[in-house]
Amino acid sequence: MTNGDRARAAPFLTAMAVFLTACTGAPEGVEVVSGFDLNRYLGTWYEIVRLDHRFERGLSNVTATYSLRDDGGVKVVNRGYRAEDGEWDEAEGKAYFVGDEDVGQLKVSFFGPFYGGYNIFELDKDDYRYSMVAGPDRSYLWILSRTPEMKPELLQALIGKARDLGFDTDELIMVEHAPGAPED
Repeated sequence: MTNGDRARAAPFLTAMAVFLTACTGAPEGVEVVSGFDLNRYLGTWYEIVRLDHRFERGLSNVTATYSLRDDGGVKVVNRGYRAEDGEWDEAEGKAYFVGDEDVGQLKVSFFGPFYGGYNIFELDKDDYRYSMVAGPDRSYLWILSRTPEMKPELLQALIGKARDLGFDTDELIMVEHAPGAPED
């Protein structure tokens, strides 16, 4: 590559770096947790509430299961039941820390080289019973629990924190975890 080629490519590469960083960063003003312990976070989490997105629309009994990958990353398996079709949907992805491994900020991908932010900004650090996760902006929000139900007062406190941070909590969807959904 000549110096002229490098000069012409520099704006594109800079824009690409900014774009990729923006997709994996946290929303402005949302501070991710420190003192994070991945090994305690691994396992199955139940989605309690979420902001709506097409890739989860119509799903109930939604879980996310995290396990270690051989390359040091995290295997992510998202699963939900689509009652309309009578079928389970499942997506497998991979996640990697964006920076320090004791900070709850990862990038996750479900297809190819494209990553989005997975930003843990609230976490029960004593027992790892609940977590709040944002994407790269305030249009992505999940409240997760180790159990399919959460105490109403805890859920309201978490929703209040999300509202205070500028998330549109009026648009949250309560995720149904009905017993009796058929296994696949």
